[in-house]
Amino acid sequence: MKRLRRTMLFMPGNNPGMLQNAGILGADSIILDLEDAVSLTEKDSARILVREAIKNIDYSNVEVVVRINPFTTEFAKKDIDVIARVGPDALMIPKATEEELKDINEILINIEIEEGFEKGSIKLFPIVETAYGVENVYSIIKSSNRIAGILLGGEDLTSDLGIKRTKEGEEVFYARNRVAIACRAMKVDSIDTPFTDTNDLEGLEKDTWKAKSLGLTGKAAINPRQIDAIHSVYAPTAEEIKHAKRVLEAMEEAEAEGKGVFSLDGKMVDAPIINRAKNTVELARILGLG
Repeated sequence: MKRLRRTMLFMPGNNPGMLQNAGILGADSIILDLEDAVSLTEKDSARILVREAIKNIDYSNVEVVVRINPFTTEFAKKDIDVIARVGPDALMIPKATEEELKDINEILINIEIEEGFEKGSIKLFPIVETAYGVENVYSIIKSSNRIAGILLGGEDLTSDLGIKRTKEGEEVFYARNRVAIACRAMKVDSIDTPFTDTNDLEGLEKDTWKAKSLGLTGKAAINPRQIDAIHSVYAPTAEEIKHAKRVLEAMEEAEAEGKGVFSLDGKMVDAPIINRAKNTVELARILGLG
């Protein structure tokens, strides 16, 4: 199974204490932010701080992603040149277009050669947060082999659309659906927009269930308190694990008897159900759930 990205936790790139502790908060991925969390006057110092954090802090198995400034700004190329040379797992690109991703890919090719990194080792995570991005998400994913997933940015998207962002999230239903399907088709991760009320854990859980039900593979977080709630939604339940194991046991029995098809509890079991059962059991194993 590929890398787990149930949670991607945003951390401000200009806060030394948060950078120091980012790897022990329980998120699958951390996003060290050089964009929204950093004022214009602190861009240069935050970039150096993040570079030194990646060089000197052991983040263990936590994926380290750095959100750079938009490629259209004066800060972006500096962000890429400084940060890519210390080998983050990925760069996150705000409001990314196909052309920008192709340009960034070329920059990274040269840096990887100069630094002796494996070709393609630095992945890309475009943020889809405009109407253009939503309508062109499939071609955005196809623009580079480095793309590991897409993050949906609900706040900027609704701003671009000129509509109100709500807790219920009906206004981003289409965008969630489109991103989830495009990512599934291209076999990359789809990360849902953060839930911005950090005190409403019940609302967060409902919002995460909605995202999961649409096929999104994970959710961004803006506070460490949100991590456990998101993980609980993306973990298989005891009943799901039990059923998955029964499916696989029935499959083995059917194979031993030379049967091509079989039923369980009066229902026919086909390839999609078997694949889902295998994925559930594997995820349970990784999470230590049985």
